Amino acid sequence: MKLAILISNAGTGTNLQAIIDAILEGRLNTEICAVISDKTESLGLERAKKHNLKIEICSKKEELKLLLDRLNPDYICLAGWKQIILDEVILAYPNKILNLHPGLIPDFISGKIENPDGTDALWNKGMLTDKAIQNFLDKKSTFAGSSIHYLTSNFDFGPVLARTFEKIKEGDDVASLYSRLKKKENEMYVEVLKNLAKCYE
Repeated sequence: MKLAILISNAGTGTNLQAIIDAILEGRLNTEICAVISDKTESLGLERAKKHNLKIEICSKKEELKLLLDRLNPDYICLAGWKQIILDEVILAYPNKILNLHPGLIPDFISGKIENPDGTDALWNKGMLTDKAIQNFLDKKSTFAGSSIHYLTSNFDFGPVLARTFEKIKEGDDVASLYSRLKKKENEMYVEVLKNLAKCYE
């Protein structure tokens, strides 16, 4: 199974590193055919260079499909990618683009997800990470959470592959809550890829 991992300068590259580590440790039977960034400088690119991974810079969203067509990955992993993914890319790679969303996406647009304690979970539709984590705190949710889903033309919605939850503690702020949730996100991404890789063994 070949992966193209899309990053930017917005994050620290922890999902990329989690995937790299799982491959090196023999827990994930796949290869990274390229790490694609929309910026020439990012912490994720430093991680890619350290492990001698192929790097591609795609500064224009209009050029992404041509690049992906050349690389021919089995799956495309969004890991902090900031550009809008055009419909032409989504249509060319149905159920092949994995997105990590800082909220708990339901299985149906009109549906709801429950937290482990039975309270309603927050979708955080349309929110980027910091705003989404702050929303968990502002709405006094009992749990924060994230979802990995296939990207579709419906913004922040698509078939859900996995969800993870993190109990909100008294005194949490955005940094403390997300530092714990991020570890679970990293693990979740690897587990989703492990399940997908079984089809290629």
